[in-house]
Order: sequence, then structure tokens, then C-alpha cells
Amino acid sequence: MPPAPAARAKVLHAFAEILVTSGERSATLEAVAESAGVSKGGLLYHFPTRDALVDGLVQHLHELIAADVATMKAAPEGPVAYLLRSSLDVGGELDLAFRAVSQLAQGSAPHARSALDTAHDTWTEAIAVEVEDAPTAHAIMLISDGLYHRSSIGAQSPDLDELLHIVERLAASPRTTAG
Repeated sequence: MPPAPAARAKVLHAFAEILVTSGERSATLEAVAESAGVSKGGLLYHFPTRDALVDGLVQHLHELIAADVATMKAAPEGPVAYLLRSSLDVGGELDLAFRAVSQLAQGSAPHARSALDTAHDTWTEAIAVEVEDAPTAHAIMLISDGLYHRSSIGAQSPDLDELLHIVERLAASPRTTAG
């Protein structure tokens, strides 16, 4: 049996893969243990219940988002460009965890919805620091969501440099308020 942290990570990854590829009903403890290459007892050592496994995956998503936001804030190109470029990245661990938690939010774990809301809010706050305007930050997040969706279904990506130029103009334009 691998060392504890490796086994825990393998279990979370297997759980996420099953959720995304086969759905929540297929993500039984037995199926997760088999896919992770651990015994059911090994799985239960780290996650004594299915709810604990769900909570572990949600926590894993929070950790991945925190790391992504740290990278975003340190990106030489700035948080907005980093976010939009990384919105096209599918297939990585963050993408897998995000899609798996999305499955849980639609199924038997509606509390997973708050994890997705927290992720969205965390990314939006990082963007708002750069653009200094909450509505513009929300608009950029919606653009990011659209890029991610198109990328996740294999649709052709737009010219990202052109899109970034448009977003820069959006962020730089003065806001007017209704009088």
C-alpha cells in the first residue's frame, strides 16, 4: 500500500474520475477503491464514510483553487490574462476536481454548490483587484466561464489575444452611472 498521502490523493483522483466519466451512482466506495488501487479498508482509513469522501473532494478543490489564485496573482501577464488563458486548459487536476464537484452539486451533495460559489468568488476577487471595478470583474468571469465551457466541449477557441485586447478596453473604460 502506498504511503498515506499518496493513497489519499489516489482515492480523491479516482472518485473525481468516476464522478465525471460515469456519474455519481457509479461512484461507490468499492468502485473508488478499485479504481484507486487500494483496498476498501485503505479507502475507509482516509474517508470513513461517503460523506467524508465528498468533503475530502470539496476540500481538495479549495486547495487547488487557492494554488491557482496564487499563481494568477503572481502571473507576469496579470490576473486577467492568466485567468482567460487558463480558462482554455481542460484535462488537468483542477478541471477534473471542478467538474466532479459540479456533478456532486447537481446530485446528492447540494452543499458542494457552495464550494463552486467560493471558487467563483475567489477568482472574481483576484480579478477585481486588477480592474478595480466589481461589475467589470464579474463580466470578465463570465467571459472566462464561456471560454471554459467552449474548451470543455472541444469547440474552437476565439483569438485569445484579440479577446484580451477587448477585455483591456472594457477594464479601462470609465463606468457611467444611471442618473
